[in-house]
Amino acid sequence: MDGMNDWLGMAARPRTPRPDLKAQVLGRALERWAPRWSAWLAAAAGLLLVAGGAWSYRTVIGLQAERDRLLAALQGARDSLAYVVGTTSRVIQVPVSTDGRVGAVTIFADSTKHRWLVRCEGLAPNAPHQSYQLWFLTDRGIRSAAVMAMDTDMPMVLALDMPKDSSRVTGAAMSIEVRQGSAEPKGPMVFQLSL
Repeated sequence: MDGMNDWLGMAARPRTPRPDLKAQVLGRALERWAPRWSAWLAAAAGLLLVAGGAWSYRTVIGLQAERDRLLAALQGARDSLAYVVGTTSRVIQVPVSTDGRVGAVTIFADSTKHRWLVRCEGLAPNAPHQSYQLWFLTDRGIRSAAVMAMDTDMPMVLALDMPKDSSRVTGAAMSIEVRQGSAEPKGPMVFQLSL
């Protein structure tokens, strides 16, 4: 022993620890800390699973809604395209003038589906108490097809079923009516044509 460290002569002599002492000390530490850490780790893993499951569920629901929206838009585009390129389709374009503006009403009439696709563009916006009303001219008289309140000058597209009764559509007309529409044309005619 070094005299510098043992000036009173009471220092313990260094000894090599038993070989199993290290394992024994680490075992006791793990016994004391392992239950606490394992509980915390289990809780954290559970929270991660719940959060991951919630995120996955919301993501899947959002993707399903987006898919449904895209499918509906695709079906609408296919339906509209069928009017344009179908062999039983007829395209009628009517130039119109409203409030000094020149526009057009285009009718894609499908005689097989008994439906019309109508596109109105370039029409002047309606006054707050007015709307455009589209009419079917039939062999049994005039029938309302649609009331179109146009508050902007953006184009409007409508899909219309032809009258379900046995009347035959012989023409179309559009008038300016009161906002909620009329049972028969009372306002000024925008156009009237025979098919």
